[in-house]
Amino acid sequence: MNPLIKLFRSRIYTAVLMLLLVILIGVFGFKMLSGYTWIDAIYMTVITVTTVGFGEVQPLDTQSKIFTVFLILASIVIVGYAISIITEYILSKSNYEELKQKKMQKKIDSLKNHIIICGYGRNGSQAAKKLIAYEKDFVVIEKDKEIIDKFQSELVSFIQGNANEDEVLLQAGIDRASTLISALPNDADNLFVVLSARQINKDLTIISRASQQTSYNKLKLAGANNVILPDMIGGDHMASLVVVPDLIEFIDNLSIVGKANINIEEIAVEKLYNPSTIKTLRDLDLRKKTGCNVIGFKDGQGDYIVNPEADIELVPKSKIIVLGRPEQIKKLNSLYNIQ
Repeated sequence: MNPLIKLFRSRIYTAVLMLLLVILIGVFGFKMLSGYTWIDAIYMTVITVTTVGFGEVQPLDTQSKIFTVFLILASIVIVGYAISIITEYILSKSNYEELKQKKMQKKIDSLKNHIIICGYGRNGSQAAKKLIAYEKDFVVIEKDKEIIDKFQSELVSFIQGNANEDEVLLQAGIDRASTLISALPNDADNLFVVLSARQINKDLTIISRASQQTSYNKLKLAGANNVILPDMIGGDHMASLVVVPDLIEFIDNLSIVGKANINIEEIAVEKLYNPSTIKTLRDLDLRKKTGCNVIGFKDGQGDYIVNPEADIELVPKSKIIVLGRPEQIKKLNSLYNIQ
């Protein structure tokens, strides 16, 4: 919580306690000095503190009048203080929310080649978790303010709005983004987002979620590079646990849960050496230098080779997929200064 808001809240609590104290003093004072019943004492205290101007229950003697004068003066000061604090708190809270939103938008406006996640449900939040593990810049578009208030932090930047609207996508910097992940629960909404995003940014990589198999081709035609069907993947995964349980358990252990558990990395060859002079996997000898094994190769055209030969040439714009324990991956990144 913002320190300013916390300060105002503590002052509000102080003001409320002072009001209660004045009311208690007034009730007991009228009861003891004027001999009022408890109901009459409460009534006299309330009309005195609020200064509404109603008449006394019965004429006051000199002692009671002096007490009433001091009670009126004290209540005017305390009530005035309470009103000013509450008003200032409401205004400061409104200003703080506005300043927080402006700060968030300024941060988003500075991003480039970032990722946009549409929807912060089950799939969207999981995608955000993995992107945080990889230290990737991303923005989340979510229309539910309760979700935003619950999960917004320094690590997760939110924009409140409907991802179907072009203005909201532009606010998230879609014209500067590298990737969009549409993880909305409704296939029709995902289709509309994909269409809008592709119209705004032709070079954008778009990954969309789909609930129905029939939506797959539609999302592809709309411009999605990849379409994921979580239910199908989940069912396949469960069946695989029956057919090849040990293999699936091993693959699960490669999953990225946090920065310390990264076992697989995809690395562009440009990060490993200057490709003006072509090298091979044997030349790099990553196994000896870092302990990591190269389990895959992706050439410049996007074709994959599983378990590539040692003499394969690492041409420009190609990538390698390496497997290793967290400390081996860390050693690799450190050796080649990969961020």
